[in-house]
Amino acid sequence: MDPKTDEAAPSAGVVARLRQLIAEGRYASGERLAEESVAAALGVSRTPVRLAFRTLAQEGLLQSAGKRGHVVREFSAEDVRVAVEVRGALEGLAARRLAERGLTAALREVLHACLEEGAAVVAAARLTEAGIARWSALNARFHAAIVAGDGSSRVIADAIARNNHLPFASADSITVQKQHLDRELRKLQLAQMQHRLVVQALEQRESARVEALMREHANIGLRYAALFGLDEGTPAPRRTPR
Repeated sequence: MDPKTDEAAPSAGVVARLRQLIAEGRYASGERLAEESVAAALGVSRTPVRLAFRTLAQEGLLQSAGKRGHVVREFSAEDVRVAVEVRGALEGLAARRLAERGLTAALREVLHACLEEGAAVVAAARLTEAGIARWSALNARFHAAIVAGDGSSRVIADAIARNNHLPFASADSITVQKQHLDRELRKLQLAQMQHRLVVQALEQRESARVEALMREHANIGLRYAALFGLDEGTPAPRRTPR
């Protein structure tokens, strides 16, 4: 078995759990995180934690502190809300342009493959670390395919890439409340339905509709928690006392 495949599921699960802990303020702005202590707290080895730190640094949640590990980046609730809104607007624009141009056969195949894999993930009896990793990967492919689908300009893709360096801004910044995996699964089921609606609108070349769908879809990780009995609120880590 490919070692990279073995690492993917635990690493994705650790990334999602660390995002949630930061969102809850359990790891506060300015706090130093070390691989060994985080691994012990999460009950995993240091390898997935190391990979998770790398991912979260790319997303802008952590900053490297050299040999001292990583530090949680300081940001506000408003920073997060605006970054998610900006991504929704940019992805909506990309989807609208794509609907106006029409899907190629190759792109339609990619999107339907994402839908099929998503259906398999959300049909599971319970959400697992492997399921989280699988959803994260297919969700990233789905969003990237739509953004790249227009093909006539790199402007939108470059703008999204820059925005993705802000905390919780990227499409695959999934947070998971481990104690409520049944509710998290229902949230993914709604996200899967939204993916289906987006593809339907693209295939029917409904540009205004697909733009609105993508804008709303961006909010699922941030504003839908109460619908599923999950903790409500925009991530806003408190500053570590000095």
